[in-house]
Order: sequence, then C-alpha cells, then structure tokens
Amino acid sequence: MLNKVNKVLLLNNLLNIIFIYMEKNSTTRSSLSEAVYKNVGLSRNESSTLVDLVFNEISKSLIYGGDVKISSFGTFIVKSKNERIGRNPKTGEEVPISARQVVTFRPSNVLKSEVAELSNSNNLNSENN
Repeated sequence: MLNKVNKVLLLNNLLNIIFIYMEKNSTTRSSLSEAVYKNVGLSRNESSTLVDLVFNEISKSLIYGGDVKISSFGTFIVKSKNERIGRNPKTGEEVPISARQVVTFRPSNVLKSEVAELSNSNNLNSENN
C-alpha cells in the first residue's frame, strides 16, 4: 500500500501528465488512463487501476467531510447549503429546495494563471490569423 507521501507525489505526477498530454476535448477516465499508460510505463490495466484509486481516494475524503487539496491544482470542498425557496422557471411557481451538501472546486493561483496564459496566447494567435 502506498504511504501518504507517495500518494501525494503520485497524484501530482498524474495531474502533471493530465495537463501536458490532454486534448482540448473533455477529459475522461479512459483518456486519463491512456495518458498514464503512455507516459508512466504502466500497463493499461495498471494505469486504469491507478486512476480509479486516485478518484476513489478523492471521493472517500469528500464523502467523510474532508477537503481535498492538490498542490498547484486546487481544492475540492464540501459545503452545506441551507433550505431555500426557488422558482420553477417554466411556471414561475415557488418551490422549496431542500438543505443539501455540494462539492465545490476552488482552483489554485497556479492553475488560474496557467489558464489565463493559455487563454491570452489563444486570443493572440486568433488575432494574428
């Protein structure tokens, strides 16, 4: 079994692979597994198992009330929402919305700046064409 430090290093490496090798399309579990397979040297089955283990650890932490902080990526947080009154957009009828817990994501400053840089470079490229 992996110790805590190895899990963090493995997760950071996995996220770096995702950023570098993912296409502009939606990222799926299978595309993540394929990226791990191509770049880490694990078999396809091992890569798939590794990706599943990472997501299972993230899910478990969130289910049991913990935040998930991933260096240079962001933080997943479970927030409690109070009961409130909403409105049906079709009929305009008021409808009670029950109290619930939701998962939110707060990106790190590193991720925000990388996205902004990519957005700026794409805007420059489209203006030059």
